[in-house]
Amino acid sequence: MGQAICYLGDDDLGGAAAYLAAVMLHAGLAFEHVPSTQSFPAELLARLHEIEAQFGRARTVPNGPRTLDLDIIDLNGIIRAVPDPVLPHPRAHLRAFVLRPLLDVAPAWRHPTLRQSVTTLLAELPIQPLRPWHDDTA
Repeated sequence: MGQAICYLGDDDLGGAAAYLAAVMLHAGLAFEHVPSTQSFPAELLARLHEIEAQFGRARTVPNGPRTLDLDIIDLNGIIRAVPDPVLPHPRAHLRAFVLRPLLDVAPAWRHPTLRQSVTTLLAELPIQPLRPWHDDTA
């Protein structure tokens, strides 16, 4: 069904805020109708934006601080240049907080356009502080 892994990171823009990054593999989502291959990425992103809104995310400033940020990193290798969404995510390969948990849940993943493994992409990044997150309340 699904698998997720989480990491804590520090704001790399010089602020003191910390964030929790998670990557999830999901076998499928329920839709009221079966979306076409062309419309599915946009419909999935719209569904993710609805979830963000339910958790209080307000999109007031482009790329501003957010309480929740759900993105599509890759969708079965689809390459899509049109926005909403661009696939694969155009900055995923630059973000350790995306790649490190991705390595844990999909170690064989390869970037669809760069054709590099997640391990190679991670190794090419400058050091970005991350540490595994464990929920000790469970």
